[in-house]
Amino acid sequence: MVASKRSVVSCFFLVLLLAEANAQGLKVGFYSKTCPQVEGIVKKVVFAAMKKAPTLGAPLLRMFFHDCFVRGCDGSILLDSSNNQAEKNAVPNLSLRGFGIIDDSKAALEKVCPGIVSCSDILALIARDAVVAFEGPTWEVETGRRDGRVSNINEVNLPSPFDNITKLITDFSTKGLNEKDLVVLSGGHTIGMGHCPLMSNRLYNFTGRGDSDPSLDSEYASNLRKKCKPADTTTALEMDPGSFKTFDVSYFKLVAKRRGLFQSDAALLDNSKTRGYVLQQARGSTFFHDFGVSMVKMGRNGVLTGRAGEIRKTCRVRN
Repeated sequence: MVASKRSVVSCFFLVLLLAEANAQGLKVGFYSKTCPQVEGIVKKVVFAAMKKAPTLGAPLLRMFFHDCFVRGCDGSILLDSSNNQAEKNAVPNLSLRGFGIIDDSKAALEKVCPGIVSCSDILALIARDAVVAFEGPTWEVETGRRDGRVSNINEVNLPSPFDNITKLITDFSTKGLNEKDLVVLSGGHTIGMGHCPLMSNRLYNFTGRGDSDPSLDSEYASNLRKKCKPADTTTALEMDPGSFKTFDVSYFKLVAKRRGLFQSDAALLDNSKTRGYVLQQARGSTFFHDFGVSMVKMGRNGVLTGRAGEIRKTCRVRN
């Protein structure tokens, strides 16, 4: 048993070391000589699309997160499957939108720099630009990723809006992300929408006895019940009421008041480190800087560099 545990620990650290070695192939300005226009081209596509459909910002940010948490940041979330068995077909990914923005960015880049820029790098750039379009922070995106060739629905095991703090910390730690990264990246919930089915248990049957979640502010819970009836499967809810179209710190102010929409939001108050950060940001913010740092850190997870993977010609299919 001891030997078995040691081998598991050894394998875990080996995975981290390999991930770190691959991440060393990333750098800001990777395409400075081969495709210097890359960031301007992607930004133009993103801003034009979001001008027409502003609600695409949150799904685009979430798409990068979902990509990095399965097989690493390799663009596997973008691949189509003839039998609906790719990552994008998994239940947590069915609400993702904005794949056409990746397609349009890739098409524009292929006209200028054919076969140079990976789809995984395009997704990383789009996530940043989507946040900027919501008046959020900017950061320097490391590039140099290559695209994966595998996308498997059975490998999708993402952090859930129903998770408690222990599960969240464990899931993030397996990706080399700590408690601060967890709470910082949760701040991405400042934009976007949730839906009633993700709240139903918190409002109507939290412990199976027809009760509500005691960690939820009672006035907020009452307002949510007016919007979400028990059988409601369609109504959308602002994740950051009154500010869901602006990337700001109001999310942390709401969580501090026990008005986080999901159980995973409320769970941030159940750990001293994550709770401390929530309360700190509710008073005065380093959030914009921290978000960029954690996004870069997450973007190094499980990347393919050098000769690994490929540079797809079309983001939805392997070469």
